[in-house]
Amino acid sequence: MRVPLSWLREYVDLPATETGRDVQAELVSVGLEVETVEQTGAGLKGPLVVGQVLTIEELEGFKKPIRFCTVDVGTANGTGEPQEIVCGARNFSVGDKVVVVLPGAVLPGDFAIAARKTYGRTSHGMICSTDELGMGDDGTHGIIVLPPEYEPGTDAIELLELVDEVLDIAVTPDRGYCLSMRGVARETAIAYGLPLRDPALLDVPPPNAHGYPVKVSDPIGCSNFTARTVTGLRPEARSPIWMQRRLQKAGMRTVSLAVDITNYVMLELGQPLHAYDRSRVSGTIGVRRAQQGEKLTTLDGAKRVLDAQDLVITDDRGPIGLAGVMGGADTEIADHAEDTGTTEVVIEAAHFDAIAIARTARRHKLTSEASKRFERGVDPQAAAAAAQRTVDLLVLLAGGTAEAGVTEITAPSGPRTIAMSANHPDRVAGVGYGRETVVRRLQQVGCDVYGQDELIVTVPSWRPDLAEPNDLAEEVIRLEGYENLPSTLPTPPSGRGLTDRQRLHRRIGRALAGAGYVEALSYPFIGDAVLDQLGLEKDDARRRTVTLVNPLSDEEPALRTTLLPGLLGALRRNDGRGSHDLALFETGLVFRPTGEETKAVRLPVDRRPTDEEIAGLDAALPRQPRRAAVVLAGAREQAGWWGKGRPADWADSVEAARSIAREAGVEVTVRADRHAPWHPGRCAALYVTVDGEEILFGHAGELHPRVVKELHLPERTCAMEVELDVLEQAVDGALQAPRISTFPVATQDVALVVDSGVPADAVEKAIREGAGDLLESLRLFDVFTGEQIGEGKKSLAYALRFRAPDRTLTVEEASAARDTAVALANERTGAVLRGA
Repeated sequence: MRVPLSWLREYVDLPATETGRDVQAELVSVGLEVETVEQTGAGLKGPLVVGQVLTIEELEGFKKPIRFCTVDVGTANGTGEPQEIVCGARNFSVGDKVVVVLPGAVLPGDFAIAARKTYGRTSHGMICSTDELGMGDDGTHGIIVLPPEYEPGTDAIELLELVDEVLDIAVTPDRGYCLSMRGVARETAIAYGLPLRDPALLDVPPPNAHGYPVKVSDPIGCSNFTARTVTGLRPEARSPIWMQRRLQKAGMRTVSLAVDITNYVMLELGQPLHAYDRSRVSGTIGVRRAQQGEKLTTLDGAKRVLDAQDLVITDDRGPIGLAGVMGGADTEIADHAEDTGTTEVVIEAAHFDAIAIARTARRHKLTSEASKRFERGVDPQAAAAAAQRTVDLLVLLAGGTAEAGVTEITAPSGPRTIAMSANHPDRVAGVGYGRETVVRRLQQVGCDVYGQDELIVTVPSWRPDLAEPNDLAEEVIRLEGYENLPSTLPTPPSGRGLTDRQRLHRRIGRALAGAGYVEALSYPFIGDAVLDQLGLEKDDARRRTVTLVNPLSDEEPALRTTLLPGLLGALRRNDGRGSHDLALFETGLVFRPTGEETKAVRLPVDRRPTDEEIAGLDAALPRQPRRAAVVLAGAREQAGWWGKGRPADWADSVEAARSIAREAGVEVTVRADRHAPWHPGRCAALYVTVDGEEILFGHAGELHPRVVKELHLPERTCAMEVELDVLEQAVDGALQAPRISTFPVATQDVALVVDSGVPADAVEKAIREGAGDLLESLRLFDVFTGEQIGEGKKSLAYALRFRAPDRTLTVEEASAARDTAVALANERTGAVLRGA
């Protein structure tokens, strides 16, 4: 809602020194969202005056039509002589009154005006259009032609109200009454503590039997219908400048006098209206539901097929308008013209059901200023005042005559009341407002309040959003100021905090981030297409998905069974945008149905569900294990003065799994495996020990080349995915911090030759077990194959670090521990010392 400050001052006597920014601050303090304050005419400097065109000379020999004009500007130019001006526009004639800017003036945009020679003549100023003055579009796209009653030399800045401030208010759905000057003025009056001049307080004649015939067949859809008739309108009458300017500042175009008046009254009172050309209406005006398949051509020229739920306005021929949305083309007010213009109009001011209008507008994809107000709630008691205001303006500005007949059909209804304890706002806000403050604030918003400790509050007709005590409490709190509410942090109960599971998950996230991975959160939705691209077999458990009833996308209708599709999609998008060295991770739930889930029941909303009902709902849910996954591509270590760098490979993904397991104090066993979507020769199965038994908890390695091609990923993309729930089961008590020995370390290197098919992990396990408690760390630092060690063999070189917690080891002790480790490795894997 765009609110010109000059218009707002008509209803509230704001201090003369108050600016738009001041009003914005006050309205924000009472809960309105004032987004911007626009300064119209900013930088404008006169002289800008009314001029009368005296002569027009057509200049020849140029690529476009050019006119040399003399214009009477009175004494504004200091001489009283006609002003000579060159102009290219053609929508004005000799004798027309136009807006002239004289040399020395400055137009919006810091455009200085001076006498200059152009097209062989000297132009002393400019004849202005609406765009050049920053007035917006008036529909003509040409020179402003003023009514003939204004004298040459009149100040056009004041005449056209060019300098103003416009507040742009984002009206929330519960504040529909603020889609009007009346509503915003009421909030302004409350904010400043000033009286309101309510524009709806008009003398309205009572209904009688002489009004235009109306029949309402659906009183639920239309609870009030007021009709008034005005005859004898001057077809050539135009909207006065003040009305045009207010409509333009409010963001609306001028159309014709009758239409402009209905739009003006709608902006003023918040009541949408419609004017019918009486000569085009046949018989009784009716309100009913449409018949399925009925057709109507609306004012925008679109031919619409109506639905049986649409509320329509009819005459004897059929539908003539979509009620509360848009009128029909058959009864449109004709443009002003002395011979064909509209001279008699029927004014409609009705109140329609908000839900019916909202559904009709969405069904036809047709949003209008009227529907926007009706679906948010319009004052049902404002219809008669709005119709009277429209009639008064038509009589005043178009010379019409108001017929004595007044039609008003109203469905019986009583005032809405709410019972509330006087201290209810106090308990909601945690502030002691007191009864007097509560009553005063409710009366300010238009409520009638009775009672002492228990209040009976009668809600004003323009506030359909006030339905229960909490709504009334909100009104008191916002008017007293949200900023005045005390800021009190809740006190957590003692002895609580993060669970062991939550702490582990946080440590895992920190460990991956510390290893250079960036967390990427993805939507938990997948489709069959990506499962095909991952190369999953038809009987793969990851293909058993939970399908959503109302998915966001038909291409991704199921819940994810693996984290990889989302992560790989993020990697692909980043690679496509120029980031080629990537390491991403995500932790989250996957959804793995077991087939034993029961059908979900609909829980009641009128009571708390029983424990059995909640248990039944839980039984309908699929298994939801928490997983962690990483994806890598490009360089893992950047090249520079420190070295050549290296690309990410399968070993980095395995190390990511190990770093996760280290946070839980768990050892990972790595074995070769074949598992989609990984490369069959570069895929590692990851195991942890749970209750003495090795359990598979994930896979890592390089993705299959076909998967890389199908998903358009960088070459040699690697990935890892593990199940954190299994990792938690492997945790053996609280994680113990290692004890740091102050004694020196003894280092022993050993190279063992084994068959090429023996896993390095098996050799490492044997060495660890054989070395005993003195072994502090073990690291594989070289793998060698070649003629020197024989065909089908490989050499594994390990660095062993020995340290005792209570003494300095001797060479003999370290060597003995090494020999024991080699002996056990020989016994279990056939490893022999290289060169032995």
